[in-house]
Amino acid sequence: MKLYNSLSKQKEEVIPLRDNEISMYHCGPTVYDHIHIGNLRSFLLGDITRRIFEFLGYTTKQVMNITDVGHLVSDGDEGDDKMTKALKREGMEITLENMLSVAEKYTQSFIQDLHTLNIHIPHYLPKASDHIQEDIDIIQKLEVRGFTYQTSDGIYFRTSHMPSYGALGGIGDQGTSRIHVNSEKEHPSDFALWKFDEKHGWASPWGQGFPGWHIECSGMGMKYLGEQFDIHTGGSDLMSIHHNNEIAQSECATGCSPYVSYWLHGGMLNMKGAKLSKSTGGNITLATLNEQGIDPLAYRYLCLQSHYRSPMNFSFEILSQAQEGYKKIVNRVKDLASISPSEPHTDLLNTFTSAILDDMNVPQALAVFHEVLKLEDQSQMLATIFKMDVVLGLRLSSVHKTQEDALPASVIKLLEERKIAREEKNWDSSDAIRKELLDLGFEVRDINGDQDIRSI
Repeated sequence: MKLYNSLSKQKEEVIPLRDNEISMYHCGPTVYDHIHIGNLRSFLLGDITRRIFEFLGYTTKQVMNITDVGHLVSDGDEGDDKMTKALKREGMEITLENMLSVAEKYTQSFIQDLHTLNIHIPHYLPKASDHIQEDIDIIQKLEVRGFTYQTSDGIYFRTSHMPSYGALGGIGDQGTSRIHVNSEKEHPSDFALWKFDEKHGWASPWGQGFPGWHIECSGMGMKYLGEQFDIHTGGSDLMSIHHNNEIAQSECATGCSPYVSYWLHGGMLNMKGAKLSKSTGGNITLATLNEQGIDPLAYRYLCLQSHYRSPMNFSFEILSQAQEGYKKIVNRVKDLASISPSEPHTDLLNTFTSAILDDMNVPQALAVFHEVLKLEDQSQMLATIFKMDVVLGLRLSSVHKTQEDALPASVIKLLEERKIAREEKNWDSSDAIRKELLDLGFEVRDINGDQDIRSI
C-alpha cells in the first residue's frame, strides 16, 4: 500500500507502527450547525481510508473528534467562537450549558448524516468538552519545556523554538497579517493553546477559559491512539495552520517525532469556482439533497469518481447525472434478486485491489467495478461487486433482495403508518415513527414522494 504523504510530498509505502494494525485520526466537525456536503467529502476520505485497510485485512483503530468548544471563526485565533455564534443565531443566552446543549443537537444531526452516507461510525467519537484535562496536561508539558508564553488573552505556543515548524505547508502571508490583530504575540505564527474567559469555560492553572482549537485534536488523538500513530486525514484547508500547529504542540510536548507517519489531505469541493462553504452561500446539506429528490448515496457515488486529493466541482446538474448512474447500478442489482452470489472474479478483483493500493485510486477502482457489471456470469458478477462494495460503500447487498423479502413485518407496518401520517401532514407522528425505525436499525428517507428504507 502506498499513500501520498503531505508531509514528505511523495508517495510512501505504508509501514504500520504495529503489525497488521492501522491507527488513524480524522479531523471531525465543529458542531455549531448542520454539516454541509463539502465537509462531508472530508469525512468520506476518513471512511474510504478505513474501508480500504479493512478490505486489505488490517485491523483499524479510528478516532474522529467532535469539536463542541473552542473553535474560533478564524483559524488564526481571532473572531467569535463558532459555538457562540450558534447561540446568538438561535437566540440563546451565552452559557456553557447552552453551548453544550446546542452542540449535542448538531452532534446527533452529524451522526445521522454519517449513517445516511454509509460512513462507518468511528471506533471513538470523543467530544472536546470531555477532554479539557488532556489539553491542560499537554500545555503544562509545553510550559515546562519553554514553548509557551502568556498574553492578556491567553497562553500561546512559541513557534520560534521549533526550527521545523511549518514543514507541512507554509504559513505564509496568513501569519504575517495576524501580527496586526494581536500585537502581543512574539511571532505572527504563534497560536493560542488556552484562551481566557472570565465568564465562561473551565478552570486551569492559568485562569478560567477554553482550550485553543488546535490543542483539542492533540489531546484527543493522543488519548486514544498514543503519542504516535499511523494516519491523520483532513481537508487540504487544514494543512497550513491547524495541522502544522497540531504537529508542533504534540511533538514538542512529548519529544516523539513524527507525531503522525502519514498525512492525507482531501481536495476541496468547489461550486462556481469557489470552495463550497456556508460563508459563500454553499450551505448545501443532505437535507437539501433530499428536498431536491436526490438520494444522498448518489452524492457518495459522485465523490468516488474524483481522486481524494483532487478538487471536485459540484453542481446539481452533475449530481443529477451521478444519481442516474447510481440508479442504474441499484436497479441492476435489484433485477438479480433471484440470483445468489458465487465466487468473485479473481482477475478483476486483483485489478481493483491494485488501484486502491496506489494512493487509494478509487476512480480507477470504480472503472473496474463498472467492467464487472458487464460480466455474463451474473452470480460471479454479484459476488465481485459485493466484495468491491466493501470499499465503495454503496450498500448494494442491502438492495439485492426486494424490500418485502428483506424487511421484518413490524418494519413494514411502521412504514405503512408513517405513509398515512405524511399523507395527513402529521409531521410529528411521521418523525416519531422515523426515529422508532432508526432505533430498530432501519433508516427511512423520502425520495420523490416514496419511502426509501435501508438497514444501518
